[in-house]
Amino acid sequence: MNLTLGGVGKGRAVLALAMLTVLFAPQPRAAADDDPFKATVTVDATSDSVAKARDAARADGARRALNAVVDRLNGGGGNAKPLKLSDNQVTDMVASFEVANEKMSAVRYVADYTFHFKSAELKKAMQAAGVTIADTNAPASGGASAIPNANNKPVVVLPVYQSGAQAMLWDDPNPWRDAWSQRPVVTGGMNLLVPFGDASDVTAIDADKARSGDSAALSAIAKKDGAGDVLVILAVQRAGANKPGLDVTVRRYRAGQFVDVHSDPVDANPGEADTDLLRRAADVIAADIANGWKNAKDNFAGQEGSLVVVAPITGLDDWIKLRDGLATLPAVRKIEVKSLSRQEATVEIHYVGTLDQLKATLATIRLGLEGGDPIWRLARSGAG
Repeated sequence: MNLTLGGVGKGRAVLALAMLTVLFAPQPRAAADDDPFKATVTVDATSDSVAKARDAARADGARRALNAVVDRLNGGGGNAKPLKLSDNQVTDMVASFEVANEKMSAVRYVADYTFHFKSAELKKAMQAAGVTIADTNAPASGGASAIPNANNKPVVVLPVYQSGAQAMLWDDPNPWRDAWSQRPVVTGGMNLLVPFGDASDVTAIDADKARSGDSAALSAIAKKDGAGDVLVILAVQRAGANKPGLDVTVRRYRAGQFVDVHSDPVDANPGEADTDLLRRAADVIAADIANGWKNAKDNFAGQEGSLVVVAPITGLDDWIKLRDGLATLPAVRKIEVKSLSRQEATVEIHYVGTLDQLKATLATIRLGLEGGDPIWRLARSGAG
């Protein structure tokens, strides 16, 4: 799909006129919440300059919003075939639009666009394409949020990258976050929103809070971006391993509460550069998200549990290494410190799956689970 607006032509002029209408005209009729010819989409585009990114984002948003309205008028359910229109033809369908929550860098543009389409012209285009109009007098059941692929709340993606003992989220550079930022915003009907990492993002959540599943921080970042779910996507680099690559764990949260977890190891190809591996891994994970994780290697969703364990440590540095290792495990959703001394740490591990699955995933970082209720102990099985 061509994301540009096709040069400085009729479509660009009409869109500019629509912008002036929004800025200087009284509130249009189409702003009513029950207007079936209106749709709101989140746009996100990267280009050589912010001006080009804005044009691309606006054109893409107009097309997605138009398809959402067509589907609503067809009765909803995502079965309506998209109209085969050029970018200029889509632009000509726009009666007016409104912009909110704009964010931009030198090369990236993100915003929420509400497009109002011309009812008569859109009906004619649908009839010419053989798309049935079910009812133009009332919105589809569930309102705007029921429209697939466009009006659902965006899903915040927090790409946490761990290389050695260091975990990064807002750090610059964070090549894992860069890989996700460069992907298309829409994946399998989901709007995957990667925050910019501005001051408000840094205040809301950091890498440690994302990895530990801090409920307040996750709720804050979701509220800030008007999102539903939050995906914490942790990529751990396998340094010096027999099979170099990434171990990726995706934890999904809603309203700050854990929902499920998935893991997907991505092996590096011979001679593959780190940046290429990270981009390919982001594509693999995005595809698994779109496919409902049918292709994922492991799925620990379902049963949940917790247990208190005592772990021997040799000091603060050893404890940090142990904590970071536990945080990378796909079955572990949260770690609560009960007590900490120079010799041992007592923590409560919240996990998903069965106890046997927890033992198996602990073994991947050379930890064994010994004893039993009421006292469990973590034992190290070798260097690592």
